[in-house]
Amino acid sequence: MACCYQVSLGGGIVAVAASSFPVNSKLKPFPALKAELPKPMASDLSPDRSIFHDASSSNPRRDLVFIVNPRGANGRTGKDWKKLLPYLRSRLDKNCNICESLTSGPYHAIDITREAIREGADAVVAVGGDGTLHEVVNGFFWAGKPVAIHNREATRSTALGMCLSSLAFVRKNDPHEAIDRIAKGLRSPVDVGVITGESEEESHYFINVADIHLSAKAGYFASRYKRFGNLCYVIGALQAFMGHKNQDLRIKVNEGEWETCSLVTALCIGNAKYFGGGMKITPNADPSSGNFEVVILQDFKWYDFILKLHRLYNGTHLSVKNVSSRSVFSIEVEDISGSGSIYVQSDGEHLGFLPRKFGILPSAIEMIC
Repeated sequence: MACCYQVSLGGGIVAVAASSFPVNSKLKPFPALKAELPKPMASDLSPDRSIFHDASSSNPRRDLVFIVNPRGANGRTGKDWKKLLPYLRSRLDKNCNICESLTSGPYHAIDITREAIREGADAVVAVGGDGTLHEVVNGFFWAGKPVAIHNREATRSTALGMCLSSLAFVRKNDPHEAIDRIAKGLRSPVDVGVITGESEEESHYFINVADIHLSAKAGYFASRYKRFGNLCYVIGALQAFMGHKNQDLRIKVNEGEWETCSLVTALCIGNAKYFGGGMKITPNADPSSGNFEVVILQDFKWYDFILKLHRLYNGTHLSVKNVSSRSVFSIEVEDISGSGSIYVQSDGEHLGFLPRKFGILPSAIEMIC
């Protein structure tokens, strides 16, 4: 069986196979709150190293790197992954080199992804929750550019795959179907959102939904209660409502003129449709359209969410009073009060506070579909 298993050692990965090689990873994870990616550094790969033990051969087998967060979903991801391995091997061993890499902590998946892309992996597969997928997506970029640009010898781009992860993004949660899709290897280009702060050098990437104010604040608190499963979103929302005030925001759409949005409760920028445990917040978003769907909720009270929650989940809220939607390729958002306390998040990850600019990168990644 052509298989190399990888274990995490600090900021790098090491293959445990017939022989091993020294690890000299110089990449560092981006700071969570500042939402910055690291600046260019000397390459952490040398010509005689490979995360694939047979990479020097002319074997046409596909090299697949599965990035596994064993602690995801309170440890359930690790257990489900072990149960899935026999089926994975039965479907993929014939034509693929299977590499498993376990993450050691936050942001480690970013380093693993970059190294796999530079080594010419056919696909990097996120195995974990939406947070794992989010890190893998950020790993496709380095210093404001796709990592693939730095890999001049690559003959084919590295695709993104998902398994046991991102119910919010694809709404498909059957791991056996995910393995079947990976086995077929069919690809489809998808857009990626990029977020910049006051400095254009601060870049952060997302594939699903970015959001501002109440929903982002609720997500921030929900992350503290993940041990309660999807109930964490309810707890986070209740905590976010305490002391919440709708705020006037300024937005600039598609590099146009600034306009004021009064009493904003939440502003959501969707590359895809779902967030918050399955809420269909941007129902018209399409990750292959080249545009975001921006949905703005204004002057909502706490009881509005109780009365209209079902419409938020089934995606029929766009006809509700004080809800607006538009298609954009870029949007800048500022807090008129200048308080610096309006929360921002993307794919469930807290990114700090306004101001922020959101832009679309059309067909930035190929996804296994």
